[in-house]
Amino acid sequence: MKFNPRVSSSRRKSRKAHFTAPSSVRRVLMSAPLSTDLRSKYNVRSIPVRKDDEVQVVRGTYKGREGKVVQVYRRKWVIHIERITREKVNGSTVNVGIHPSKVVVTKLRMDKDRKSLLDRKAKGRAAADKEKEFVYNRGRQGLCYILLVAGSGLIS
Repeated sequence: MKFNPRVSSSRRKSRKAHFTAPSSVRRVLMSAPLSTDLRSKYNVRSIPVRKDDEVQVVRGTYKGREGKVVQVYRRKWVIHIERITREKVNGSTVNVGIHPSKVVVTKLRMDKDRKSLLDRKAKGRAAADKEKEFVYNRGRQGLCYILLVAGSGLIS
């Protein structure tokens, strides 16, 4: 259900926003889930894909194939992975584009910006878990539930 009156639920407007999104927004939309061990290590579910990350394809023709990301092609909403190519009619080989949601990240290319992003996301997730636990415990004791609706106050 929609809570924010400033957000449209129109299919037409959603599609326009998606396909005319600038590169900075596409970066976030082109996120990929982390593998189970990375998820438990960093306490983060997904992260924007980046060149030199190592990924494994989990859906489609190339399911099970692993490789390093060679290019993040934001204009076409795909990533190119090394060794996942096809041969054209004229004999040249081209990379096959794969959508980032159809891969899992198995190894991250880490630098200070990536580290700060992971720390920030993990901190937010820990705070959300703590809030859920608080609400759950209050309910268990027979008191009223307190639900925090994002930015719009309290509902009891």
